[in-house]
Amino acid sequence: MKPEGGTGGQALRAMLAFLALGVTVSIIYGLFSSGFGRLHRTPVGAPPPVQAPPAPTQPPPAAPGRAGPVRGRTVTAAMAAPRIAVVAHDFWLTYLPAGFDRDDGGVIEPDQGAWARFTPKAGLGTTRPQGGFVEVRVEHGAAAADWATYQRRTPLRTPRETTIRGRPALVGRRPGGGLMIVWLERTGTGASIRVSESLSEELLRVAASVKGPVGD
Repeated sequence: MKPEGGTGGQALRAMLAFLALGVTVSIIYGLFSSGFGRLHRTPVGAPPPVQAPPAPTQPPPAAPGRAGPVRGRTVTAAMAAPRIAVVAHDFWLTYLPAGFDRDDGGVIEPDQGAWARFTPKAGLGTTRPQGGFVEVRVEHGAAAADWATYQRRTPLRTPRETTIRGRPALVGRRPGGGLMIVWLERTGTGASIRVSESLSEELLRVAASVKGPVGD
């Protein structure tokens, strides 16, 4: 004979097992639905990543010959180009004060050199304004045979020794007015430059700009 209640006990145990399985499945589903066990690229609570600002772009280089800003002003090719002021066929300047132009000049006879005078040029439709001057003189021959001979040719007040472009020179005040520098450009060629008092600070710069076909 089968014990009474055997079938009912098995059914009860089967029901309890089925309920337990359902509860377990529900718990597992809830855990995975909440995100538990997943990998996070950014830690929970961490601030979002900060993106670096874009690198500043550099302006393209200016094309040759075009204007470019230099210390708050625009320099054009015409302003930057050296200026040529011819005194003689073998003697010229590459710098003059701004606005100056040749006013007078000529040769020193007989074939002893040349001279030139530069003053501020007048504007369009106006007369030449009063201002400073630059006088340049280049001499050839026995008078410029050597430095000792040439420096005695031009008397200066309170002369001071200096050098210009590697050559010995004298700077002083001219008895007729203005400031003058005298030097031997090369054997047989002497030079002098005189400027008005208002251009005394420009004297050495003008002298340093002297060029010639020999020795420069």
